[in-house]
Formats: sequence, C-alpha cells, structure tokens
Amino acid sequence: MQKWVPYAMVRITLCLVAGILLGIYQPNILNPTSAKILLVLLIGLAFALYLLKLKSKSLNPVFGVVVWLALTATGFVLVHQRTLRNQPDNIIHFNNISAYEAVVRSAPESKANSWKLYVEVKRVKTDTWQAASGKVVLYVSKKTIDKIPWRYGDRVLIQGTPHEVAPPANPNEFNYKRFLTFKNVYHQQFLKAHQVHLVTTPPHKSLPYYAHRVRAWASSVISGNIKNERAQAVAMALILGITEEIDNDLLQAYAASGAMHVLAVSGLHVGVIYALILLALKPLKHYRWSAWLIAAISIGLLWSFAFVTGLSPSVLRAVTMFSLVALARPLGWRTNIYNTLAASAFVLLWFDPYLIMSVGFQLSYLAVLGIVYLQRPIYNLWVVDSWLGDWVWKITTVSIAAQVATFALGMLYFHQFPVYFLISNLFVIPLSIGILVGGIGLLACSALATGVAHGVGAVVEFLINILNTIVATTESLPFSLISNIYLTTTQCWLLMLFVGSLILIFHFRATRWLWLTGIVVTAFVATQVHHYQTYQASRQFVVYSISNHSAVEWITRGKSYFRADSVLLQDFERTRFHILPNRLQLGVTTTTTEVPFQRAGIGILFYQWAEKRIAVVEKRQSIQVSLPADYLIISHNALSLKDTSQLRFVSQIILDGTNSSQYIGRWKAAQQNKPWQVHATPHDGAFIIRDN
Repeated sequence: MQKWVPYAMVRITLCLVAGILLGIYQPNILNPTSAKILLVLLIGLAFALYLLKLKSKSLNPVFGVVVWLALTATGFVLVHQRTLRNQPDNIIHFNNISAYEAVVRSAPESKANSWKLYVEVKRVKTDTWQAASGKVVLYVSKKTIDKIPWRYGDRVLIQGTPHEVAPPANPNEFNYKRFLTFKNVYHQQFLKAHQVHLVTTPPHKSLPYYAHRVRAWASSVISGNIKNERAQAVAMALILGITEEIDNDLLQAYAASGAMHVLAVSGLHVGVIYALILLALKPLKHYRWSAWLIAAISIGLLWSFAFVTGLSPSVLRAVTMFSLVALARPLGWRTNIYNTLAASAFVLLWFDPYLIMSVGFQLSYLAVLGIVYLQRPIYNLWVVDSWLGDWVWKITTVSIAAQVATFALGMLYFHQFPVYFLISNLFVIPLSIGILVGGIGLLACSALATGVAHGVGAVVEFLINILNTIVATTESLPFSLISNIYLTTTQCWLLMLFVGSLILIFHFRATRWLWLTGIVVTAFVATQVHHYQTYQASRQFVVYSISNHSAVEWITRGKSYFRADSVLLQDFERTRFHILPNRLQLGVTTTTTEVPFQRAGIGILFYQWAEKRIAVVEKRQSIQVSLPADYLIISHNALSLKDTSQLRFVSQIILDGTNSSQYIGRWKAAQQNKPWQVHATPHDGAFIIRDN
C-alpha cells in the first residue's frame, strides 16, 4: 500500500473517471436520489473509518476502499448534475415551440453553405412565454447573409422550432447526435437570417465576451498581415485554434504527413510557451523569493494566451495542466508529474465530466503521458555526441513517445496512420514553434508598433509556406499514409493493452508479463476473426439516406458496386461522411460504378442480386404492366400512386433522398392494406439487406 502513496492524485482521478464513465454508459444503474443517498452514506462511513483507523491501522485498507467507492459515486452524481436534459426546464421537455430567446455562446464558424453558432436558451414561446434552459446549434444559410452580425453575449429572438438532433441515418456513420450530447446540446435548427433578430447586446459584459472580442481582433491582425490565403488559414489554426478556414486538401496533407497535431492549439503549443517563459525568467531563479514570482508571471502569461484564443476548450485544458505544473514548484509539492497531470484532469472533469469523451482531451493526456514516461528511456538508448544530432534525436524520441501512446486512438477515430511522421516532425515541430512565437510577436507588434507588424507577418508567412511545402512533399511520398483502417472500440482497448504489456515487460525486466501480451494478442486475433465472419465475409445491399441525392451500393466480399447521381459521385466530403464508414467496416478495398448485374427495362433499371430482383425508377412515367421486382427504389417523385396496382409482386418500396416530404407522406399513407411496405430513407434511415 505504501508504494502507491506518491500516486495519490492518480488514484483519486481514476476513481472519479470510473464513476463518470459509469454515469455515461450506465446512467440507469441507480436513480439520482439513490446515488446521492449512497454518496452521503459512503462519505459518512469514510469519516467514521478515518476516526477509527487512528486507533487501529488495520482499518487502512477498508478506509481506502470506501474512499475509492465514494469518489466513484461522486463521478456518477456529477454526470447526472451536469446533464442539462435532467433539468425540468430544459427545452427537451417543451412541445410546440414557435419562437425562443437565447444568448449567443460561440463565435460563428464558417461551413460550406451556412454559418454555425451555439446559443443558450433563456425562454421559449409555446402558448405563452416561459422561462427555459438548454442549448441549440444554429445553421444560418449563407444564401441569406454574408457575415454573422451577432456576437458572443448578444441576446437574440429566433423564430421557428428547434428540432432534436437526429441519430445517424446510415450504417456506421459518425454519430453527430451523440457528439453534441457530450456538449449538452440536444437540438439544432436550420434557418434563414431573417428568422434571427437582435434583442439587446450584453448589458454586463463577461470575461468570455472580452475573450471573444480579443480573439476577433487577433484574427483581424493575422488576416491583415498575412496575405496568402493558405498561410493565413494555417496561422489562424496554429496561433488561435480557428481551423474552419483550412481547405480539405491542405487538411488531408497535414493528416497524411502526421502533422495534424500542430493545427490544434493544445498541449504542444502551451508547453512551448511555458518553456519559453521559464527560459526568459531563468535569471530570477538566483533569488530565494523568485519561486512565487516566476509561478505568478508564468500562470498570468499562460492565461493571457488562453484569453487571446477565446478561451477555447482545448487551450483551457492545456493551460490548466501547466498552471498546476507551475504552482507545484513554489508550493514545494515533492511529487511527480503524474500527480500533477491527474490533478489537472480532476479539476477539468469536476467542472465538465463529459470532457472524458472528448477526442482532444483523450489524445492530449495520452500524448503527454507517453512523452513523460517513454521519451527519456527511448532517448537514453542512443547517445549522440554532436549537438545537432542530439537535438534531432530528442525531437525524434518525443514523436515516437507521443505516437506510441496515441496511435491506437488515432486509428480508431481517424482510420489512418501516417508512415513518415518521424521525418515530417523533425521539421514540423521546430517550424510550428517558430510560427507560434512569430504569431505572438505579430500580435504584440500590432498592439505596440504597427509598422513592424508587416515585417513580422512576412516572416511568419514565409515560415508557414515552408511548413506547407514540407507537409505537401511528405504527403506525395510513396505509401505516406496507411488509410481505411477499421478498428472497433474493443480492438482499440486491446491495442492499448498490448502496448501497456510491452511496457511492463521492459519496465520490470521480467518475462512473466509475456502471459498478458499473449492473452491480449489472442483476444485481438479472435475479434478480427469474428469481425471478418460477421461483416467482411457477408454481402450487403444499401440504399443510403442522403438529402437530395440517390445512392445505392452492393458490397460483396471486399468489393463495392456503387450507383449514385453524378453530383454525389464528385462530392468527396459527402461520400466520406455518409458512405465511407460502412465501407470501412465491411473491408471494401475496391469500388466501381459499373454494376455488372444491371439490366435495363423500358425506363426502368433492374438488378439481380442474391436471388432478389431490384427495380429503380428515376424518371416520371406510368407502369402499364406488373413490375417483376421484389424491391422497388423510387427517385425524384417518379412514380404515381395511380400505378400501385402494378406493384403486386413488390414487397418493399424504398423512397430515397431525392423525393419530397409531401410525396413521401402520400406513399406512407397509401401503404395500409397493401402487399408492400414503404421505407423512406429521409425518415427511416438507410435501407439495408444483409445476405450471409
């Protein structure tokens, strides 16, 4: 028991995390009242045991277990208290909302066809106006407004009804509903600019309001002094964390080269700033009173940087982490970095337990843990005499340590692995540091001496152009990216356990840990075999649910036969979002738009698949004879209800995303007492048939 004492904060945080995960994945295991009663009882029991263990040390283990259980219960209760839908006045409990007042709680994000922003509801109109709470994500059409005029803190009146976010409509599609749920957002609304009216600007301006204004100023400084659009977009991302201006090709290049991490302001950037602050304050270390001064200046400057970035969540995580690191020195905490990291995670999760489900949170802490634990042992494997070689080896070991810790999660979330990450990071990390320092200098010069800002901006732009060139060159190398990797959550955990088992072998220098490695490898192989037998060895027919588009796919043992309208075939982003996830799960390696089992009829296409006949009607026409098909796909409102008498052999009618809501409604109403059923993909999601 004594050997775990130095890791007290680690154990405390792990218990809290266990309770949070229990609250997220098993929220109904205890009702809220029972959970709170249990927590009070555990705290009371822990206090009693603490008094008793002063007389008898034999109670120490029991006291420890009770405290751990109390912390776990605390995590469970926290999740319930921080879940906004549990509040009785949340808009999820209101019906027939026709308008609502809300406060803008984010800067607008530019999307392809709309502006996106979050608002916090204050009251709603049903029959009367009532106080309410909740969050809504708004999508304002760009056809109706060029730029969003509403700022953080503005109170606005919004006409219309917010709708609950729909679950994924296609197999394995990204669960946007679940993603927003972890942000306590359950509703969205697509609207036009005239539906939003400014009520008032904030009478009492809060700290986040000023942070957003400072970020807007910083954004204007960068755009005014860096003229190249791509360089400007990278500068916005690297310095301020604004990523929506980066085009897809450049994003893909950064992903393929393993440099994606520099485009998200997080631990790397804040760590660099903290290291530079300590370097600048190094002369003060000679004075006995300097510890608190250095900590105060460091924390002040770190939070100033967070303020400039608009207090974005990723920066707040990193700044909180390094603020605790800075505080540890003057407080004389003779502890290790693991306790400090755990303490920062504890503080963040206490205020927002759903952060545990954030990809950025998970990757940030894993990367830092990997660097802290693995970098030094890897670095010590090779002693390099020259300073240049030693510097290169240090950067290489940092990259290796971070990649070892995060590669499993990276493959789970992003389905790819950058092969040349070691090479690219030799240049990317120093350049990103230079750009970050130059960007901060640009903001300082603009505030103090505007004439110098243009010169600094030109230097930053030059560095970014070099960075973009290196990234693009790395992407163009052969086999630069292993893509289309599919991992289940279970397999991701097994990969992380595999890495952990190898670390245990080298840490304890004992082969007895090989049994754990063997079990993990066996389990991973078993899951792969099960996945292959369940999915990749089967056949599947899918009619996808994509608004205003038709898309049909036949998948057979790793090969896809894909039929879609010409616009969708050219839309890589929509294909990647709606269709690619299903292909990844089914192990598709080749895709063709030439369907060999297609047969043309008079205005109708027929497909013979798995002993079933599928008919597709795309053009307006009348059917004069009985349609010899088991499944009928209708596009573009092509078939009249007058022809239903010719569908006696059809068992299923599928209406794809090109049909109007009114047309779908008429077919839904007509299906009663008919031999066929109607499946409308806009309402019912993708239509799927599996044939094993």
